[in-house]
Amino acid sequence: MKIYEIREMSDDEIIKRIKEEESNLVDLRFQHELKNLTNTAKLKLVKKDIAKMKTILRQRELSKEQNK
Repeated sequence: MKIYEIREMSDDEIIKRIKEEESNLVDLRFQHELKNLTNTAKLKLVKKDIAKMKTILRQRELSKEQNK
């Protein structure tokens, strides 16, 4: 997922997406442990997507605080 796609989302959408990706990450970890995951790069990509979304949320929080 690209940064500009995340920035277009609302806060609620981002939070919902983070929860979905975290559950997806758990599933991927189980598959990896059971040797069923063929593309192990997905683990890294999902972690990075979660980090990007959390970063955007934090940036929005900080900008709201500065505007007050």
